[in-house]
Amino acid sequence: MVNEKIMLWPDDKFSSTSVADEVFKPYMETFLLEGNDVRDVIIICPGGAYAGRAKHEAEPIAIKFNELGFHCLVLHYRVAPCCWPAPQEDALRAIKIVRSNAQNWHINPDKIAILGFSAGGHLACSTGIIFDELDVMAGDSADSFSARPDAMILCYPVISGVNMPNRGSLLNLLGKECLPQELAEYSWELRVKKSTPPSFIWHTAEDLAVPVENSLNFAAALRSHNIPFELHIFPHGRHGLGLGVDNTIPEIQIWPELCARWLSDLKC
Repeated sequence: MVNEKIMLWPDDKFSSTSVADEVFKPYMETFLLEGNDVRDVIIICPGGAYAGRAKHEAEPIAIKFNELGFHCLVLHYRVAPCCWPAPQEDALRAIKIVRSNAQNWHINPDKIAILGFSAGGHLACSTGIIFDELDVMAGDSADSFSARPDAMILCYPVISGVNMPNRGSLLNLLGKECLPQELAEYSWELRVKKSTPPSFIWHTAEDLAVPVENSLNFAAALRSHNIPFELHIFPHGRHGLGLGVDNTIPEIQIWPELCARWLSDLKC
């Protein structure tokens, strides 16, 4: 397996934007399995409160899902001081690029999942809500492909801005304090629609940083729209566990296998 760096945007995307954008140009890192077998793919969005990208929620996740038989790509998206909608543009553009390269990369174009942790979960979830609302054209062949993910994998996700929110993540994303009525626009449990993809969701009941209500309320919204989902609430465990390998609660470590089974069985 050869890791490759795939830039998301042409250089002129950043020619007239802020210095922050010019310093960091978003990209994907590939973790594509060798061989010609067509496989499902997972795009991974590390968490980090829209202020950074957690390393333990990046490459180790890709390696684990490679072991489970999936192609993976890690999305290195823009974070603060870059604000809305920069991360969302990056994620939607990533989906288009992956779908446009499906044949070359031996990917099933109808089974593209996006996985996110914490604020990366908010980012991943946004792609299933606003995939048709942002202009992510770049003037290349990927423009003609859909930016809608076929599945979402949400790991202790930030979902809401109004109900048990993680205010730090939303402040970093939006660059300002917002009134509750303004935050509703970025509260994905309030914006689920019929075209929102199926979801695999997991959280811990003891999470103090991002309360479990974020996942519970999003699952309820999916249910109200008859959208398939699988939800796992583990009773113990702090926020930010990643694979859970450094955790003293071993039951957390089964979530990748549960997720892999769900994704393999999912009919898109």
